[in-house]
Amino acid sequence: MLTFTPIYAALLAILYVLLSLKVISQRRIGKISYGDGGNTDMLKAMRTHSNFIEYTPFALLLILMVELQAGSGLLVNLLGLSLLVGRVLHAYGFGRSPQIIILRQIGMLLTFTAILVAALANLVLVL
Repeated sequence: MLTFTPIYAALLAILYVLLSLKVISQRRIGKISYGDGGNTDMLKAMRTHSNFIEYTPFALLLILMVELQAGSGLLVNLLGLSLLVGRVLHAYGFGRSPQIIILRQIGMLLTFTAILVAALANLVLVL
């Protein structure tokens, strides 16, 4: 039975919806039905949302596999927290005007760390 990954998946799903609502809001404000309409705020909202969806599913899948292979609860929680905090920091830093570059960088570092450690943990656990 899964214990930890569903918690992180649920929290990240909430963040995904919030980022989606930001895109919808920018579309309404700018009266943009398709693409970015040349609007930098729309482009920023779209890219923040896109970046999230480009990294999060793959990372969650790797974390899920660690948990399914009976990886330690501590490891699964560290991976989940790293991904969650990383995605929050990146979205916040990227979505601000002006951007908060250090939060973007820390967010990506945490995200990449979660992905790489989860990948290595899966290799160790399976071998």
